Amino acid sequence: MIEVKDAKEMKTEPNSVFGNGAFENHEQVTFCYDEESGLKAIIAIHDTTLGPALGGTRMWMYKTESEALLDVLRLSRGMTYKAAISGLGLGGGKAVIIGDSKKDKTPKLFRKYGEFIESLNGKYITAEDVGTSTTDMVSVRETTKHVTGLPESMGGGGDPSPVTAYGVYMGMKAAAKKCWGTDSLKGKSVAVQGVGHVGENLVKHVAQEGAKVFITDINEEQLKVIAAKYGAEITGLEEIYDLNVDVYAPCALGATLNTENINRLRCAIVAGAANNQLADEKVHGKLLSDKGIYYAPDFLINAGGLINVYSELKGYNRKAALEQAEKIYATTLEIFKMADEDNITTVEAANKIAEQRIQSAKSVR
Repeated sequence: MIEVKDAKEMKTEPNSVFGNGAFENHEQVTFCYDEESGLKAIIAIHDTTLGPALGGTRMWMYKTESEALLDVLRLSRGMTYKAAISGLGLGGGKAVIIGDSKKDKTPKLFRKYGEFIESLNGKYITAEDVGTSTTDMVSVRETTKHVTGLPESMGGGGDPSPVTAYGVYMGMKAAAKKCWGTDSLKGKSVAVQGVGHVGENLVKHVAQEGAKVFITDINEEQLKVIAAKYGAEITGLEEIYDLNVDVYAPCALGATLNTENINRLRCAIVAGAANNQLADEKVHGKLLSDKGIYYAPDFLINAGGLINVYSELKGYNRKAALEQAEKIYATTLEIFKMADEDNITTVEAANKIAEQRIQSAKSVR
């Protein structure tokens, strides 16, 4: 389920690009349309100070084009910070294709989309995301070389979700270390919201360590499979916010951490894979802090997927990608330390580190 704040809340001018509350100095926004293939896409490039913008392409049946624009702008900015805090030579960008990923996909649509990416001359590099797959990236590759997330048979990294989940797991363990003095999750309870590819891999890690796992998802069949496979307990889509657990792990689409839901949480830690988990960074980052909940910033701990596709640019090596993702543990502890020392939220601390790296690069230029 996607939750996008309305225009009034975001101080957004309806149907505006520059007046959109999420625009925040984007370098470029490209609208892509092709009648024959049915392609309607938006490519947002936020910042290329550290390198070309690399970010996945999401395919989703948005209610309005304004909702799609707001989502891609928020996601694109998040990629800038994700790359910066992870120490990668990349900028931030993202793309969305408006459509039903279960009915509207065709190779022609993705080939045409690839042509639009190629026209950007390497400023934006795409990969898979919600609603797209490595198979779709193969079609994109037919018309542009600026694509990652390809199958291993083509020299790519294949499905990046295992590396993404591993990074989230490292961030969760670091938060546990901060909270309880030990990073062991044995005997702890973890509620995972969303058990797609990343969510399932995260469930696997925490269950194997001996945690009690609760799961929810809109896909009831997938829930049954994961529950049986890992001994997890199924809970309702709304009930998950009220569970008395140690860790809440949002791994679906964004903005689940709003005022109402945060006030319902009964956990000590929030650490998950979803992008843009906070409906409002300043308001809800502080609300979590005020409640005494340790929040591991999403764009830090879910960077494993970006790390994985970035490694394709230099010749893919899964072991090296996992080793890079493992460093998320140390960076998460660094964020908690800075937040304590500067009396700021973990989100503010993470943003500060990312912004310092970007500004340092601009100074060198």
